[in-house]
Amino acid sequence: MEASMNSSKSSGRGKAWLLMIVGVVALILVIGGIWGYNLFTMIQGFKAMGVPKQTVSTMKAGYDEWHTELAAVGNLRAERGADLSLEVAGVVDRIEFKSGDDVKAGQLLLSLRSADDVAHLESLKAAASLAETVYNRDRSQLQAGAISQATLDSDAANLRSAKAQVAEQQALVDKKALRAPFAGHLGIRAVDLGQYLSPGTKVVTLQQLDPILVDFNVPQQALNQIAVGQKVSAVSDTYPDLKFDGVIAAIDPHVDTDTRNVAVRASLQNPDRKLLPGMFAKIAITVGEPQRYLTLPQNAITFNPYGETVFVVSTAGKLKAEQEAKAKNEVLTEHDKQAAGAAEPQMDPNQSVAKQVFVTVGPTRGDQIAILKGLNEGDEVVTSGQLKLKTGSALNINNAVQPANDPNPKPSEE
Repeated sequence: MEASMNSSKSSGRGKAWLLMIVGVVALILVIGGIWGYNLFTMIQGFKAMGVPKQTVSTMKAGYDEWHTELAAVGNLRAERGADLSLEVAGVVDRIEFKSGDDVKAGQLLLSLRSADDVAHLESLKAAASLAETVYNRDRSQLQAGAISQATLDSDAANLRSAKAQVAEQQALVDKKALRAPFAGHLGIRAVDLGQYLSPGTKVVTLQQLDPILVDFNVPQQALNQIAVGQKVSAVSDTYPDLKFDGVIAAIDPHVDTDTRNVAVRASLQNPDRKLLPGMFAKIAITVGEPQRYLTLPQNAITFNPYGETVFVVSTAGKLKAEQEAKAKNEVLTEHDKQAAGAAEPQMDPNQSVAKQVFVTVGPTRGDQIAILKGLNEGDEVVTSGQLKLKTGSALNINNAVQPANDPNPKPSEE
């Protein structure tokens, strides 16, 4: 009986263990089923989303006419300019101008007190008149034999001396008046009525502003590209939207041995007198014949040690057909194999994709760069976002923002 009871207990324990194992297995199956369902749902969701797309901006390559230019920075100076002053001392008696006036050549600007000098001049003129009368009378007497030739010679010397003294005094009186040596624009008056002026004291500045000169330097290598009379243009930071045209007026016949630069002077049209002496300007000299280049923003180019590349927009179907045709005719390189693997077979044939193309670049102009080989006019090229691309990458094109593409960029603070 005791053995029977032990057998029953053992059987009960075995059933309990069996039930426990069954429960654990059922729990694992339930958890696995839930996880599997979630994974299946996730996979279906990714499939519904389609191929991942990279957002980029694009631009069609087109031809632009480029004018080759030499660039320089120069200083402006007046065609004629001077700080006007007097050679003699005196007290300011009259001021005949206002600050900022336009004056003509020879126009009276200022005069000093000169009453005593004028009086002395009149005295010398009277003496000269008397000397002339004496000379004329003695010349008649010499013809009559009344006086000697020596007396007439003395009278002639006295007359010349008297006239010289008149001329000297007249020059002194004239120096008491300040006149404009040339036509131009006056600056700010620096003296006042009644002020005593020493010789050389600045009265006012006079500048001839139209045309205006600009002096700049070019490297000696550019000497064969410039000539007197060649057209130039200038832009000042003060008026960034205005261009001032002119011509080369002179080329220095001497090369600086320290810098190997040559000094050049150009004459600019300045009818509104916006340009002033002392300002600096950026100079552009047009050289050579205009060239037509296929142009892109420099940001569109990826520069590598093995060459420059761009990404051209194609379609999945076209790219796949190109790769299949190439595979039939050539042995695929490793790059081609990677490109072929990048094109998703399940991708919509009309889906825009990237295609990497090697190009040969030429000169740059501002934000732009010339493409010499590798592209055709009208090719749509990725201009930003290309760092995350490879051949076959699906594209989402958004041209709301484009990289800089200005042939003449200006600093942002302008």
